[in-house]
Amino acid sequence: MPESAADSSPARACKVLIVKLSSLGDLFHALPAVAALKERLSAEIHWCTQEEYADLVGCFEDVDHVVPFPRRDFFRRRKEFRTELRKVHYDYVIDMQGLMKSCLVTLMADGDRKIGPSFSREGTGLLYPEKAVGKQKGRHAVQRAMDVLRYLKLAPLDVEFRVRFPEVELKGGRPRVALVPASRWPTKTWSARAFADTARRMLRSGPMSFFIVGGPSDADLCSGIADDIGSCAQSLAGKYSIPESGGVLGQMDLVITNDSGPMHIAAAVGTRVLAIFGPTDAAKTGPYGEGHKVLTADVGCRPCLSRRCSKDGIPCLSGVTAERVAGAALEMLGGKA
Repeated sequence: MPESAADSSPARACKVLIVKLSSLGDLFHALPAVAALKERLSAEIHWCTQEEYADLVGCFEDVDHVVPFPRRDFFRRRKEFRTELRKVHYDYVIDMQGLMKSCLVTLMADGDRKIGPSFSREGTGLLYPEKAVGKQKGRHAVQRAMDVLRYLKLAPLDVEFRVRFPEVELKGGRPRVALVPASRWPTKTWSARAFADTARRMLRSGPMSFFIVGGPSDADLCSGIADDIGSCAQSLAGKYSIPESGGVLGQMDLVITNDSGPMHIAAAVGTRVLAIFGPTDAAKTGPYGEGHKVLTADVGCRPCLSRRCSKDGIPCLSGVTAERVAGAALEMLGGKA
């Protein structure tokens, strides 16, 4: 008996919407879980993220479509966004952020199952039809993102960060060291003087090239550090897009950084990271993977997770010396220096 038209038509692919709007580093934390969802569900992955990160998420190999979220003028464009969001009916809408804004996007989407994360905040845990479960205390954000897999009884994969960044041509001999002196919090920002001092100490061991990485708003900071280091340093602040910055960091032998978004990009592309951590907890949000190193000061008040410090000089940062960072960096570079 011949097959009916219904029988011969291909099965509809499972469609999953990931809601992870920000921030830069947090997007990378979700990647290994997204890779497992795609493979275990044979899914087409759509990802809703803030407009400024749309090009970055487009570089994630497991993402088939990006839905930009207009954070800056949401209320004016909310109808337009809702129409775009609801063009697709999803089998799963999975919030991997757990904030009110991501919860609202999750509830707004057209989906059969809407699942919130185990680490929801701002009271959103009461709003999700379903919620992943997991003991979040002490675990890295990459592992917490995996809770949704356990909730759906799906086996995780080995942790990989599947990204493809554009190639960028750089001038400068090896070893190549990137310095990332800016961060979103003042309490996470090691001093510009300390970054420059670290580079000068490293140069005593032999020639190397330094690339000072930052966004357009960091131009003065980065150019000042480059000037302090000398002719072997160049500021790249504002010269490259976020995806292109991934291409830059992928060419480095080492990245010395604050707790920042570029730290997670570097770790994702396999570049070794030396991170200076102040008020935040590297066990939960540090560079993920083997071969990285985190330096902290031995002060009793950290990690306080605070954007402001009531103590003079932010001791959790000022207690990390340029001499110590330079020594650790040269050790990590090994024979390359």
